[in-house]
Amino acid sequence: MSDDLSKPFTKSSMSEEEIMKINKERKIQVTSFAFMIFLTILAFIAVATETIEVGFAIPFILLLAVVQFFLQMYYFMHLKDKDHGWPNAFIISGVVLSTPALIALILLLGVTKY
Repeated sequence: MSDDLSKPFTKSSMSEEEIMKINKERKIQVTSFAFMIFLTILAFIAVATETIEVGFAIPFILLLAVVQFFLQMYYFMHLKDKDHGWPNAFIISGVVLSTPALIALILLLGVTKY
């Protein structure tokens, strides 16, 4: 322990390899975040400008949403990390189980509404 804790530490306790890994991870997360913002802007432009036909705009926005979903799961929910096996299994099984239920509910609401 240092005797003078009021001064900032001059050297990190992490190794150079750990610092490089954290910096690389930070760059990847900032890049993916910027890409997701770009996708959100594209979706907003597709709806707000009304230059795209409705028949194309809805699948386009759904495609952008799916891409954003997988980017968020992969980078921000750490599905890419090797030591997160059980959380990955639970997240993937939740997506696999909830997708048919969501599609069935959408179809039921669509059938009863129209």
